[in-house]
Amino acid sequence: MSQKIIELGDELMIKFVDLYEKTLKENGYKLTNQRRVVLETLYNRVGEHLTAEEVHQLVKMVNPEIGLATVYRTLQLLSELGLIDKLNLDDGVVRYEIGEMETKHRHHHLICEECGTIMGVDDDMLDALEEAFSKKYGFKVTDHVVKFYGVCKSCLQKQGS
Repeated sequence: MSQKIIELGDELMIKFVDLYEKTLKENGYKLTNQRRVVLETLYNRVGEHLTAEEVHQLVKMVNPEIGLATVYRTLQLLSELGLIDKLNLDDGVVRYEIGEMETKHRHHHLICEECGTIMGVDDDMLDALEEAFSKKYGFKVTDHVVKFYGVCKSCLQKQGS
């Protein structure tokens, strides 16, 4: 079914939508056109940390009929199902990004205190620490959230000039 929805020749996109459609069905939901458009928007913006309003602006370019409330409800559902990650980066704004379904580990974030740039870091250097927790305390870490605050390269260069 998903292959008919997507007219792009992108095999990865097809696998992505199929996986998400399966998860929705397993939880009693359908992959509606609105949900598909929101998912595809996030998929096409991998690495970006979008607010609901930003997602809505992008979604409206594809389907002007989709309202902000629909985007909010869709993001909430997708987040509850673990299909997307809901991020709180301590700036009063909730952001969303495609989740890491196969690992259940989120990537870390570098947050520039000068310009607000947010960079995702895929290196997970905490594996050894998680293993140490397991051995020492009998505690299995299922997830963690790490945020590093500082000044990005661009802002450092501006400060140096």
